Amino acid sequence: MITPGFVAIWFAWLMAGGSPGPATMGIAGTAMNEGRKAGLVFALGICAGSAAWGIAAALGLSAIMLANVWVFEVIRYVGVAYLGWLAFKALRRAMTSDEVALGKPVTGSLPTIFAKGAAIHLTNPKAILSWGSIYAIVAPNDASLAMLLGYFCLLYAGSLMIFIGYAFLFSSQRMVSAYRRARRWFDFAFAGFFGLASYKILTVRLS
Repeated sequence: MITPGFVAIWFAWLMAGGSPGPATMGIAGTAMNEGRKAGLVFALGICAGSAAWGIAAALGLSAIMLANVWVFEVIRYVGVAYLGWLAFKALRRAMTSDEVALGKPVTGSLPTIFAKGAAIHLTNPKAILSWGSIYAIVAPNDASLAMLLGYFCLLYAGSLMIFIGYAFLFSSQRMVSAYRRARRWFDFAFAGFFGLASYKILTVRLS
């Protein structure tokens, strides 16, 4: 199950999760302005919402593949297009010299912050599209439900690492300053990695 191709896709999944977006910027803004505990609670809420979509996608794709294998391939190409779009957005950010805001802080009690984090993923259709696409990319056409859930555990571990890591990193002013100085280089790296991953997935079918 864990092939060199999967390892490459797993790193692409990490890069996609760590690239600027509503979830990561929300964690950064909350950790910087409300403290590490609030940032961690918000990150855990996002992870809970992500888990819900990840498991739902695994259950749904398992049933879909039994009846319509071609749907699996369509979802895979949607994933390729999504990685290409992420590459374009990262390149566009890298080409601008304007200062990029590091997110809006989420406030309230800890249960409220957790709920707001979960809501970001539960109300975002891109979340289930991302999960469905990554399953279609990494799994063979005859993948069983057990295999898809195995992939979920491996991919979800990466998401936990990224989101919780953001809460720790952006509660440190030194790390925030370092990120601001190197932001454009990070975006260039994101653009190149997403573009390469999209090309590889388009031209090579993982077995």
